[in-house]
Amino acid sequence: MKLLRKLTVVGVAAVLTAGLLTAISPNAASAHGALMLPASRTYACYQDGLTPQGNIVNKNAGCVAAANISGVSPLYNWFSVLRSDGAGRTRGFVPDGQLCSGGNSTFRGWDLARGDFPKAQVSSGATVQFRYSNWAAHPGRFDLYVTRNGWSPTRALTWNDIESTPFSSVVNPPQNGSVGSQSGHYYWSGRLPSGKSGHHIIYSVWTRSDSQETFYGCSDVTF
Repeated sequence: MKLLRKLTVVGVAAVLTAGLLTAISPNAASAHGALMLPASRTYACYQDGLTPQGNIVNKNAGCVAAANISGVSPLYNWFSVLRSDGAGRTRGFVPDGQLCSGGNSTFRGWDLARGDFPKAQVSSGATVQFRYSNWAAHPGRFDLYVTRNGWSPTRALTWNDIESTPFSSVVNPPQNGSVGSQSGHYYWSGRLPSGKSGHHIIYSVWTRSDSQETFYGCSDVTF
């Protein structure tokens, strides 16, 4: 789904961290969501690059490399990494090497096999609150997976790199904040996988129950 948006900077919001500058789109109600905590690659790169003037000028090396392939325009739609025909499908539907984009060519730059995308610091085995943007609210199921031990961030991500069973799943979780705002999100508590250390990817799949649209995303973390 390609959406052209004119963004208006609306001020400072504490979404994940204090002092985050945010922008809001006037017609974003037709957009959807992405993992915010820990941040998906597109959301993290949006945060990394957003200026007070509403432009995106990335500083992180991974974000710069992704934008060199796909441009910065997709970051204004960081919540739209989706397949309209996904129907909850994963392995065998989204090609190996394209997991972070969900096979959506608009976001192909964020499939890059690099170890220098922004990373969230997390603790193995800890119970945390996950947050997923509700830019446009839909009923559905959220599944979170993690990469296997031994995965290398410099190798293209494949389904064999992802543990087969989600470590956290929830259906129709509660929401907080306004739909269609930077602060609005679904939230639920879950336990992070045990026995993890170093760089991993948390892979998110949001399957809508009222349509075939399915959302995919990679969140880089350091255990």
